[in-house]
Amino acid sequence: MPSARRKHVPMRTCAGCREVTGKRQMVRIVRTPQGIEIDPTGKKAGRGMYLHRDPDCWRKGINGAVAHALRVELTDADRALLTTYLEDLINEEKGQSTLT
Repeated sequence: MPSARRKHVPMRTCAGCREVTGKRQMVRIVRTPQGIEIDPTGKKAGRGMYLHRDPDCWRKGINGAVAHALRVELTDADRALLTTYLEDLINEEKGQSTLT
């Protein structure tokens, strides 16, 4: 009897903690000509990188891991975007999510 096929799970490395995890468990950040964007679909064109939904990983990302992985200098607007998402993650942990 043939065994059931296992579905392939794409693995990605978190730029914050360097842990390898399934890409669906992380948030993708992508570099676009307009700056960086958070890519909830994981399908936007551009150079991308991943972070866990852990505030510690996002703090490391804001402090340099994102800029290094995306090969870009973060602007004030980019930092504001990442900081806002970090605050949403912290609120989510406390049960007060503002994410939709």
